[in-house]
Amino acid sequence: MKIVVMGAGAIGSLFGGLLALRGEDVLLVGRRSHVDAINSRGLKISGMTDAIVHLRASTHPEEGDLILFTVKSYDTEKAASSLIINDDTIVLSLQNGLGNEEKIAEVVGREHVIGGVTSYGALFLEPGHVSHTGIGETVIGELDGSITDRVSRLSDLLNKAGIMTSVTDSIKRKIWEKLVVNAGINAITAITGVKNGKLLEIPQLRELMRYASLEAVEVGRKQGIDLGYDLIDRVEEVARRTAENRSSMLQDISRGKKTEIDAINGMIVRLGEEVGVDTPVNRILTLLVRGIEKSEAFRR
Repeated sequence: MKIVVMGAGAIGSLFGGLLALRGEDVLLVGRRSHVDAINSRGLKISGMTDAIVHLRASTHPEEGDLILFTVKSYDTEKAASSLIINDDTIVLSLQNGLGNEEKIAEVVGREHVIGGVTSYGALFLEPGHVSHTGIGETVIGELDGSITDRVSRLSDLLNKAGIMTSVTDSIKRKIWEKLVVNAGINAITAITGVKNGKLLEIPQLRELMRYASLEAVEVGRKQGIDLGYDLIDRVEEVARRTAENRSSMLQDISRGKKTEIDAINGMIVRLGEEVGVDTPVNRILTLLVRGIEKSEAFRR
């Protein structure tokens, strides 16, 4: 099977590297500096996995049997339009935020798309080098909720590469659950500059995390998604389990990159407006991150 990782940042490079270590034919598609480093010296993975993986990398995609789609949410449509697929190509989205699968489907066809979420931790250290910072769970599923042979085979492939994966018949709910977690953790860590675990140690940040998560749950329930209020406690559990991790949004801010705030907290605000749920905490978090993105310090 030929695997193309579209958007080889931290998590895409980690998963692509783990699959290549298993002997799969993997192409990483990423930014020029990262691609050049990998083609010159191999992909270095440190942390919980220690390896140098020799695999191909390019700035342009090729046709593949499986496309791991790990681009930032704001690049979804542009990246999807550049994909080269055949009749049997599977595009597995492992992105943050809502609506990515639908955007990909509009470009390549819904029959090619499988949804997914992952709680694995990865950190982009420098071009050609990522750190494996946390082992989590990856959940994948067909958009219509059916359990198909192809999604089962894909789960087996990922598990054999050491990527713990299960199949669900409710991937939309799983994507919403991850959205709630991200809404509670990412923006607050990005604004304050702290690792995930600090949100539990500082009472004011813990309270803010719970309020942001609660708003997200309320919006999801109004949208018809079966979310329980126990999910708010699960947000704290994720922060505890990933205490030493720097959230992807904090990593983006630290590197002067655009964040996915509009697909996470900003999406909660927008959907809340549609269903009549006030989301003042998520609105303020969204405005603060947008402000940081436009600040002079960020642009430097």
